[in-house]
Order: sequence, then C-alpha cells, then structure tokens
Amino acid sequence: MLLVAALTMAGCNATAPQAVAAPAQPTATAIAPSPSVAAESPNARQISATEAPQDAAPVLQVLAQTDRTLRMAPAELAKEIARLGEAEDASVETSLLLATALAQTRQPVDTARALGLVQRVMGNTAAAAQVLHPLARLMESRLLQQRRLEDQLERQTQQLREAQRRNDQLNERLEAVRAIERSLTTRPAPLPAAPASLPGSSPQRPAP
Repeated sequence: MLLVAALTMAGCNATAPQAVAAPAQPTATAIAPSPSVAAESPNARQISATEAPQDAAPVLQVLAQTDRTLRMAPAELAKEIARLGEAEDASVETSLLLATALAQTRQPVDTARALGLVQRVMGNTAAAAQVLHPLARLMESRLLQQRRLEDQLERQTQQLREAQRRNDQLNERLEAVRAIERSLTTRPAPLPAAPASLPGSSPQRPAP
C-alpha cells in the first residue's frame, strides 16, 4: 500500500498544471472616425449651417417685380420711377427695383444713380440685405457693363460731332472759293484799244 501511495503521488505531480501565463491584455487600436461620424461633429454642423441657403422669398419677389418693370412702356416706366423714388429708403427690395427701372431709361445719369443704389445694398450688412447680395452683385456687373457702353457711345458721338463741324467748315471754305471763281468768269472782258493815228493824217471815220 505504501508503494501504491507513492505511485499515486508521483502521478499527481506529473499531471499538475504548470503556471499559466497571464492572458495578454488587448492592445487598444486607434480607429479613424468614419466620414459620417466626422460630419456629425459640432464644427461640421456649424459650417453646414452657415453655408445653407437662406430664404429666397425676397429674391423671387424682386425678380417677379423686375420682370414686370422690363415690360413697361416709357410713360409707365417714368411713373414707376417716380413712385419708387418716393419710397426709396423703405426697404432693400425697393432700392433694387428702383435701380432696375432706372437702368431701362438708357441715360448715363440714371445708370450712375442705379449703380449707386445697388452698391449701397451691397454695403448693407443687415440680414434682409445679405439675402439680396448675390442679386445685387449680378446687377452691379450688368450696370458697370452698361455704363462702359454708354461712355463709349458718348465718345463716339462727340467724335462724330467734331468731324461734322470740320466738314461744315471745309464746305464753307470750298463754297467761298467757288464764289470767287464765279465772279472771275462772269466779269466782262476789256475792249481792244483803238490804233493811234499818224501825224498829219485825218482821223478815220467809222464806216456808215
């Protein structure tokens, strides 16, 4: 029995589990945020909010009234300019409508006034004006081009007047030279002088 006990103890020692190493701790792996998660960050939400399109109702209202202004007859357009001029400072939309009406007269003084109104709207930092800034920039570009064309037309008209004035002066001088020529051709030719008589000879009598 002692032998059996010794063998049993030897077998238990042989099959005893060895020291088990502590399990490795999982290493943290940095995971890049997905685009969808990045888009949900506060900064991204702030940028998207500032870049979102604003209310387009004032722009549509100005465009609708502008279309009506473009189809007005000259007499009706003059009345519209007078009406809008009285309420020029009532709203930002009124300033743009007045600028549109003034641009239709094709007069340099009205074009300059319309350009001033549009640039005043662009310099307005109020929320109601900022909505109309893109439309105001478009109108400014058109008015600047129209003003350049009007200035070019004015220079050409001035050059034409100067050329016409020089042409009139040349015509007057040419007519004066022609008058002198006519006076020379219509003057009667002088009569031929009578031959002188010899001494002691009687003067000749004209034949009957």
